[in-house]
Amino acid sequence: MPTMQAPGAVPPGPPMGDPNAVVISVGDYKITAAQFMEFVKALPQQYQDTARGPGRRDFAKNLVELQVLANEAVKQGIDKKPEVKMQMEFQRDNMLAQAMFLDLQTSATVSDAEIQAYYEAHKADYEIVTARHILIRVKGAPMPGAPGKPELTDDEAKAKAESLVKRIKGGEDFAKIAKEESDDTGSGEKGGDLGEFKKGMMVPPFEAAAFAQREGEVGPPVLSPFGYHIIEVQKHTTKTLADVKADILAQLRPNAARNAVTALTGKTKVEYNDSFFGPDPAATPVTPAPAAK
Repeated sequence: MPTMQAPGAVPPGPPMGDPNAVVISVGDYKITAAQFMEFVKALPQQYQDTARGPGRRDFAKNLVELQVLANEAVKQGIDKKPEVKMQMEFQRDNMLAQAMFLDLQTSATVSDAEIQAYYEAHKADYEIVTARHILIRVKGAPMPGAPGKPELTDDEAKAKAESLVKRIKGGEDFAKIAKEESDDTGSGEKGGDLGEFKKGMMVPPFEAAAFAQREGEVGPPVLSPFGYHIIEVQKHTTKTLADVKADILAQLRPNAARNAVTALTGKTKVEYNDSFFGPDPAATPVTPAPAAK
């Protein structure tokens, strides 16, 4: 079957018009505009905008071919084949299970106490630092050096970085020095500005130093695989529970849904044939290792 192509920039499609209007006829089978849009929703998310817009007719052709083939399969009795019937039942059950899990997830109740506990346990994830830096590249760094600029050994780069720290602490403008001296040309053009970042976004040595520094502080040079960084922390904040409550709910609801599935399974009589599947590892006692003599 033809498949939707990955979309680029998607211009808006024609208006849908009357949702009850028949937009496709395949023999006696009719598809309304509203039904067509429901079919679009079944596509992977990355293809939906295209199927609603410039790829609308292509997707319609896919639906026509799908219906023609399905009709022919019924005429030839393929739907009566045991293996096909089993696959159809599996697909039906799979779709129902997905819809049920989504319903459980949407309706899951997560208590304020659970949200608070998650926030406290993951508070570090909500720390935000705003900073700027100056990079003095060391020879062999993974990023290319500026054309015509000398390659500095570790000692030379460190000495240069330390001299720049002295100049900044002596009153010279950080942004001006960053524009003139930083080997990170992207941030250097903006006076060293890195904007906001959270943990996990920067290389570990840089991150550890930035999150440990006080606001307004210019720390000593910090070595990373790229070279020596001079960091100025401009702002260090932690998002409040109110700021991240919706994100936490999105994290906890799937787990609540899984717990509901476990509870439903526990209420159902389930048996496995151990001669076919082997013994359940979770039910097999672990024999302790003999004590050393």
